[in-house]
Amino acid sequence: MDTSVWSIQTCRFFKEVDCLSTMNSIISNTQLMPDVQSSYDPRRIAIQRVGVRRVKHPMLIQADDGTVQPTIAEWTLTVFLPETEKGTHMSRFMALLDTYRTTPMTMDLFKQMAAEMLPLLNAPKGDLIVSFPYFINKKAPVSGVASLMDYQVTWTAAATEEAVEFELNVVVPVMSLCPCSKAISEYGAHNQRSHITVQMVSNEAYSMDAVIKLIEKQGSSELWALLKRPDEKFVTETSYDNPKFVEDLIRDVASQVKQIPGIVRYRIEAENFESIHNHSAYAVIEG
Repeated sequence: MDTSVWSIQTCRFFKEVDCLSTMNSIISNTQLMPDVQSSYDPRRIAIQRVGVRRVKHPMLIQADDGTVQPTIAEWTLTVFLPETEKGTHMSRFMALLDTYRTTPMTMDLFKQMAAEMLPLLNAPKGDLIVSFPYFINKKAPVSGVASLMDYQVTWTAAATEEAVEFELNVVVPVMSLCPCSKAISEYGAHNQRSHITVQMVSNEAYSMDAVIKLIEKQGSSELWALLKRPDEKFVTETSYDNPKFVEDLIRDVASQVKQIPGIVRYRIEAENFESIHNHSAYAVIEG
């Protein structure tokens, strides 16, 4: 905690008469302490990234539907350290996190946070990474019963003194049904849950919900957290009528992602957790 904030809180607690003189004394003593991190390092070796990692911290997410989702996110905050400086100021990363703890986070605000990190740490560039579960309220296809579907999301902001680049990484679960199994069997076909991971950078604003929905529509069927019997019948029959190899799955996703306005680059992974094997089918497309 900043010493001035600590001093004010301490004074308020004890209601000291000489509160101001006590606070000034603490600040003065701190100012006299050596700043070892800012001292000269004779090895003259720059560090590309230094900071804090695997930080669990409360976070508010501003959802597309206007609601605010409270969550516990995992953070990584790093900056570039010049060859002449001994170390960075680790406590300032945590102070930055706490500043935004009660503010609903958006993509634009996340980029602003990354930009603010640089002068705070006296750094020319730095990276801000946060991972969190994101929820979309989905209605079952037949019964219409609503339930929350979860998606694992990672935001990355790469900041320089000139600009901040935002990257979205989202894991979307879908269902896939094997075309070969359907073709060779008199009845039935093996199917499984699949994960589609899309990592993308766009220079235009976009809706994260829209990207997730675009991806999950490419599966043999979407997934829902809650289904009634008529819904389960619908999912079973829909996937049977829409069989896809992992190659089909990833190509269909790529054909949609490449059409997102302002897309700069993307990387897509598709993994089928095979129900008849103890291994996965896997594919990657980069563009």
